[in-house]
Amino acid sequence: MTDPTQLELLAAANTRLVRTVDALDDATFAAPSLLPDWTVGHVVAHLALNGEALAGALGGVANGTGTPMYASQEARDGDIAALGDAAPSDLRTRLMASTELFDREVSDLPDDKWETVIERTPGQPAFSARSTVLMRVREIEIHHADLGVGYTAADWPSSFSTLVLDSMRKRDWPTAFRVLARDVAQTWSYGEGDPTATVTGESHDLAWWLTGRGDGSGLTSDQGDLPEVAAW
Repeated sequence: MTDPTQLELLAAANTRLVRTVDALDDATFAAPSLLPDWTVGHVVAHLALNGEALAGALGGVANGTGTPMYASQEARDGDIAALGDAAPSDLRTRLMASTELFDREVSDLPDDKWETVIERTPGQPAFSARSTVLMRVREIEIHHADLGVGYTAADWPSSFSTLVLDSMRKRDWPTAFRVLARDVAQTWSYGEGDPTATVTGESHDLAWWLTGRGDGSGLTSDQGDLPEVAAW
């Protein structure tokens, strides 16, 4: 079974997201989000389709069919583009259904299947079934803030911010640096070799910045400039 803390974070994140989306007026779905070229509707569509895709992959793990998340990258992108322009009522329904579908597949997955590797697209093994809960909670919380409708990284619980800071150590970083989160009095190191800079700030500001978002507001570096980070 996966980490119950991640499941608890996901349950709370789902509730917050659904409440936000349910409260949006219909016109807001066509407004720009914080993500380039995506409206609020496209971000909601991505979250709904991501939940469906992860649930389908977990179903494939359970029954042994080895179902990839997406038929192809092009199919994934096309589905988001199409659903993003759907009626707000359809988007709300799909989002809610996707959260329930993913939760059910996680709950039903046999204990001996959690290390099974899932393909993102056919022929591209990408991650274990165990990783899907972490992936989903990151998608929900980060893209909730990407909607640009009032919910921000400052609204993340510190337990989620530290989860992001932990998981970002698995990325390839071109330079080595360290971050110090004041609110949780904890440091993380990224990249190979001795850190060339220490970036200090609140855990949510650090996590937001490490995903390639924002301009680093609220953060300071002992070397003056912040290290460059790529979008997640």
